[in-house]
Order: sequence, then structure tokens, then C-alpha cells
Amino acid sequence: MIDLYYWPTPNGHKITLFLEEAGLPYTIRPVNIGAGEQFRPEFLAFSPNNRMPAIVDGAPADGGAPQTVFESGAILLYLAEKTGRFLPASPRGRIETLEWLFWQMAGLGPMTGQYGHFNVYAPEKIPYAIERYGREAQRLLGVLDRRLAGRAFIAGDEYTIADMACYPWVDPYAGAPMDMTPFPEVRRWKEAIAARPATQRAYALTAQVNPNAGKPLGEDERRQLFGQAPR
Repeated sequence: MIDLYYWPTPNGHKITLFLEEAGLPYTIRPVNIGAGEQFRPEFLAFSPNNRMPAIVDGAPADGGAPQTVFESGAILLYLAEKTGRFLPASPRGRIETLEWLFWQMAGLGPMTGQYGHFNVYAPEKIPYAIERYGREAQRLLGVLDRRLAGRAFIAGDEYTIADMACYPWVDPYAGAPMDMTPFPEVRRWKEAIAARPATQRAYALTAQVNPNAGKPLGEDERRQLFGQAPR
């Protein structure tokens, strides 16, 4: 059994997408990041960057003690290797998938996240930041659109952890929708993933785990999310 320390954010969705697709048994352990639960010592013991998601795998492949994994990209890679699924077996297919997994971790996620922060959550509008991250998010969508031309999924015909990593970070903010008109390949790809039953099950967890999802943040939630000094 896998314990998933989770809150319904784009990074959290990555892991539920995998678990639902693979049919692995798991238990959600909510980490309410608006209430500061990511700073609890028992969570920091295996997720030292005070970020979720993280997992504890009670039945690792080596048969040893429970395996902890933090960082969403590392979790996807761990689960793919554990199950032998959603990561091509061929060396070239594997490296292509990992290239795009790391592209998401280093580029699409952080840049789209900053776009969302300055458009939705920042206490004051900063035009330079809004334009800077908006342009970069659009540029990255262009990179992804070109990659998807002639391919069903990012690594080819197979749905992989690269798709699971990127999908939640494409236009994720209802309060600041992005102009997707210039990216027909991304729109086609996103619609195909959204139609998958596992995707629908994964996203249905949002309302179960956080009934307040989508509502404006309270001052204490804002402080917990954006005002914490390093510990």
C-alpha cells in the first residue's frame, strides 16, 4: 500500500494521475498547505523541502523497509520503475520521456506557477511580473505545441509520465485563463487526457479532499502559503 501525502494542486494531481492509471492501491494522507501542515515535523522527516506531494511505499520492490520519496518528478519516476509502466523500455524512448519530465519540472511548472501567483494570488498587481511570466508561459506552450505535432503524446504514441507531469500545469488557473488559441496541438492533447477515466477519477478527488478549492484565500492561508520564512 502506498500512502500519498497530497493536496489537490497541479503537483499533487501528477501523482493521482499515475496511481489511478496504474490501479495501484493507495491511501490519501491530506496535507493542508493552507493550514501549514507541510511544516509539521513528522512530514518534514521525509519531505524536507516542506512541499507535497510525497509518498511512503510500504511494499517497495526490494522488499525492505518502507521507501519514502519526495518531489513529484522523482515520485513519478519511482512509480514508473516500480510498476514497469508509463516509461518506455527502449533506451531512446526512456531518455525522451525523461527529457520532457525534467523540462516540466524545470520550466513549465515553475513558470506557469509564477504566472498564476502574480495573476491570482499576489496582494498587488505588478505589471512587469505579470508580463514576464505570461510571456514565458506562452513560450513554453509553444515549445510543447511543436513537440506534439504528429504525436499522440509527448513521447510518441504511448501515454507516459511526461504527459502526467505536464498536463496539470497547462492552463491550471480558473482565475487567470491562458489564451490557448495559438496551440491547437496542446488543446487536442489536453482534451484527450481529460477524457481518460483515470484523469476524471484523479481530479474528482479535489472536492473530496478540499471542499474549499477555488475559493479566495483567507489571510492565514495566504501567510502559510507565501509568507513562511525558512525553518
